Amino acid sequence: MRPEDLVAAVTEAVVRQLENQSLTIPVGVSNRHVHLSQQDLAILFGGSASLTKSKELSQPGQFACAETVTLVGPRGVIENVRVLGPVRTATQVEISAADGFRLGIKPPVRDSGDLEGSAKATLVGPKGAVSLSQGVVVAARHIHMHETDALRFGVRDKQKVCVRVTGERGLIFEEVLVRVSPSFSLEFHVDLDEANSAGLANADRVTLWRP
Repeated sequence: MRPEDLVAAVTEAVVRQLENQSLTIPVGVSNRHVHLSQQDLAILFGGSASLTKSKELSQPGQFACAETVTLVGPRGVIENVRVLGPVRTATQVEISAADGFRLGIKPPVRDSGDLEGSAKATLVGPKGAVSLSQGVVVAARHIHMHETDALRFGVRDKQKVCVRVTGERGLIFEEVLVRVSPSFSLEFHVDLDEANSAGLANADRVTLWRP
């Protein structure tokens, strides 16, 4: 190889490595959880109940609560499902496909808030129960991005991208939804089923894949 070709090859390799480092995204593994409306919070935990913050989450303003509920389906029960705050306009239950099988339901894969026609279940709290006619989903894999991150990655809100996982169980996730907001912190969210399939844990790094 000519010296100038070697220099060009090394330069290209260094640039590619720097680009890959700048385009990595931290992972957040999402276990089953519930977002409650104020009305359902009152039914489950009592009329004057408010959410008790237990731990701040990675996304600004979001937190895990001390409160838990029991999730009941036609074929099974899952206890100690964590409530996340703050309260929302509509109750939403996010589970994995494996959880759905355990409960005897088949929730659709949906973006957060897209609940029309989603699966049914019953929530049981210490003060009462709520039967949901819809609201149970498997959360679509997605990336939270601040506006500055979107500029850096060259993507836009609601765009679908691919994410690459390296390692012994490396794979490429397709159909990853980009969600851009000034209130978001950069993070790739997958549920427990998908994280286990790829050998991922919280704070691991993945790459925005550009074939």
